[in-house]
Amino acid sequence: MKSSFNTKKIFQIVLILGSISSLYFVPWLLVKAWIMPLPNSVQEQTEKALAYGFDGIVVSIDQEGKPPQFYTSGWKNRETKIPADPNALFKIASISKLYDAVAVSKLVHKGLLSLDKTLAEYLPELKGRIEYVDKITLRHLLQHKSGIPNFTDITPNFWGNPTKTYEESIALILDKPANFEPGQDYAYCNTNYLLINKIMDEVLGYPNFKFIRDNILKPLQLKHTFGSLQEVDLDDVMSGYHKGYAHDLKADDHGMLASAKDLGTFIRALNKGTVFDSGEQEIYSSIYKYEHAGWVPGYQSFASYDEEIDAVFIEFYSTTDADLYNWNLSEIFNSRIVTIFKETIKSNQ
Repeated sequence: MKSSFNTKKIFQIVLILGSISSLYFVPWLLVKAWIMPLPNSVQEQTEKALAYGFDGIVVSIDQEGKPPQFYTSGWKNRETKIPADPNALFKIASISKLYDAVAVSKLVHKGLLSLDKTLAEYLPELKGRIEYVDKITLRHLLQHKSGIPNFTDITPNFWGNPTKTYEESIALILDKPANFEPGQDYAYCNTNYLLINKIMDEVLGYPNFKFIRDNILKPLQLKHTFGSLQEVDLDDVMSGYHKGYAHDLKADDHGMLASAKDLGTFIRALNKGTVFDSGEQEIYSSIYKYEHAGWVPGYQSFASYDEEIDAVFIEFYSTTDADLYNWNLSEIFNSRIVTIFKETIKSNQ
């Protein structure tokens, strides 16, 4: 009986010690950000976020019937002490997939692309180099259901020395086994949109961003959205920083850039359907979503639409880290910004 009691006591002690030691692994920084009392304004929230290690923040809120509201804190450039600028250009990274999907919808409607045509038919040079190439359709690519490996995950520390061309990028996944059969699962994959951009280039006979500019940006009068750093004055770009790396990363080209106002206008047009001509939105709705986020070293971007209050929220954060703590913090701050804004609306009614 005594032996049984001692065994039970030891077990309880071990359990308690295990629980205490597990607290060491709790992400207390995230917990703190989540449980802190809500500030009285969105501006206060952006300023408080600086205490968590962000160098610069830009927030845009575009509610129907009202001028866009902008909130900033921190730096556009911390070395020269230039304050965060709501009009600065920002690298929107994977948010560009929304523009790509709209472009594909327009090309499908024009009969230049088919969602059910296979990768082997579009890019025959990939036959024998990508598994299931004759079964992967354009629809699979758009919906991240192709099973193709993600080229940004293949090389350790990919973002420390990223590929610069389509040829370099696609070479990373050639002859690699598929993650799953096409259509049988979902896995977010940058290779899918690398291939979609290549397919659009081939079908159009010219770089597809020209099609995006002519058919999306110009009709919406978006004059501060660009395809790459080569098209802009570097002084107009918000600086980006990665923890553990001392230098400004704004000179690294990672595709599309936009101002918060331009991106907000596009997201509203996407969700309201005004970016589409007749028959195009039905195609788009069958293949992709209506909000997105983006990450490249130094830049985290978020774009969403809140139907309840008919408002578009854009959040730019100019500091990243390898462990994605800043990403998780950003999502917490984004949620708080929406809550604060909604409470402000209620208090003013």
